[in-house]
Amino acid sequence: MRTIESRSFRASAGCVALVIGCAVGPLVAQPPAPGAQPGRGGGGGRGGAGTAIFLATDANKDGAVTRDEFKGAFDSWFGEWDVAKAGSLTAAQIGEGFGRVIAANTPAPSAPQQDPCGGRSSNPRVACQADVDKMMAALPATTIAKPARPRKVLVLATTRGWNHSSIPLAAKMIEEMGKKTGAWTATTTYEPGDINTANLAQYDAILLNNNTGCFLDDPTDAAATAARRAALLDFIRGGKGIAALHAASDSYHGSSCSGGGAPGVPTGARGAQGGGRGGGGAPTPYVAALFVQGDKDADQKLSRAEFAAAVEGWYDKLDPNKAGRVAQADFGARFAGLLPPPPPGGGRQNADATPQRPGGDPLWPEWNTIIGGYFKFHWNDPQLITVKIDDPKSPLTAMFKGQEWEIRDETYTFNQESFSRDNVRVLTSVNYDKMSAEDKAKEPNPRSDHDYALSWVRREGQGRLFYEAHGHHERNYAITPFLEHILAGVQYAIGDLKADDTPVKSATR
Repeated sequence: MRTIESRSFRASAGCVALVIGCAVGPLVAQPPAPGAQPGRGGGGGRGGAGTAIFLATDANKDGAVTRDEFKGAFDSWFGEWDVAKAGSLTAAQIGEGFGRVIAANTPAPSAPQQDPCGGRSSNPRVACQADVDKMMAALPATTIAKPARPRKVLVLATTRGWNHSSIPLAAKMIEEMGKKTGAWTATTTYEPGDINTANLAQYDAILLNNNTGCFLDDPTDAAATAARRAALLDFIRGGKGIAALHAASDSYHGSSCSGGGAPGVPTGARGAQGGGRGGGGAPTPYVAALFVQGDKDADQKLSRAEFAAAVEGWYDKLDPNKAGRVAQADFGARFAGLLPPPPPGGGRQNADATPQRPGGDPLWPEWNTIIGGYFKFHWNDPQLITVKIDDPKSPLTAMFKGQEWEIRDETYTFNQESFSRDNVRVLTSVNYDKMSAEDKAKEPNPRSDHDYALSWVRREGQGRLFYEAHGHHERNYAITPFLEHILAGVQYAIGDLKADDTPVKSATR
């Protein structure tokens, strides 16, 4: 087994360090990012949501927040966020509003940092320059296969649930990889409406960039939803390709597209606990907590009265001793305490941890089959995973030279009924035998077959799909072989890289 570090590989004494047999020192797995906290989702930003909300609500800047200050600030925000004067707010509106408040009240670092972003971008559409620089240095230099003609890739980066901070870096990676290798040109969009028949006619492949929830749907327009879904299916079945990264499999599962899989919690309001960010940079678990407390009529909106009542309840928790003021020293920890405890296994925005259906129900069966499986659990970043090469003869795994390697990331497992080797050709998987009993025990309701695939390909009509389960953390976009694997996957999806995509049924495990 080899381990791979998150640096580009250099030639030494006439051979490349990636190749086994070179006279170089051992490769080591990349360590956890400085300050990384297992179990955390997206980057919480400098100081966290609690610090930003304190600064925004301490109107007289005396170092404490009174009940009137707290309620007054939120009431003012309600008026600002209710642009249409509808008298109510959706989760998306509250999330966007929170994002703006937090961005405006996040203190700048008091001293220069080695990594200005701390390894995580707080801007949902702009990657940290330090991460971009590392990614650029690690990019493959040449294509895996020669393009048959000039190719175009559409990167779709919209989400309807958890919003990964690595999305803008992954989009930049696809754009720059195409430029450097000459394999394609890429355009990035955050608009699901761009998935339409007319627009897609110009593209050879779609790169699904960590899309979550019912990412194509328009909850206010059933016809638009149906047209987008049909355009995506026609695109791949008509002979084109889809490549999908990480959270693209955390889509279209749960209990409903309108509710994100949890009664009373709208899509976009629910996320992994721990202060992560949702669309627009908002701390999605706090939006979920607000809805759980305030949405008494379960209409997926908060009226002004419901909003005020929920805010009142929040202040009661922030001021348990009824002192009438909450000092800054106490505010952050108490604000974090507004969140409910995390579900068993650190479940995601539309995952159901119950034994009956881990991961919830399939919400778009055609898509669930095409992508190959849907999320039910993840080992928290930076869990160390040994990656096994299941198809060493495939050109999509040639960069690994048939050797196992190690990665630290948030590693997905899939609903047992949704994933089967009868449906996909597995390229790489978790070497489950090398996981400790302690790490195995972290997963509730483990798969009975212990089959934890990480990347695969499959044929859909005349088209092709490639999926890679890793890509949560920015550090992994600086691993050259990992990027080569993605390059090969996109070229397979486009149709330039020919590979056997016949499913191979797993042996008894």
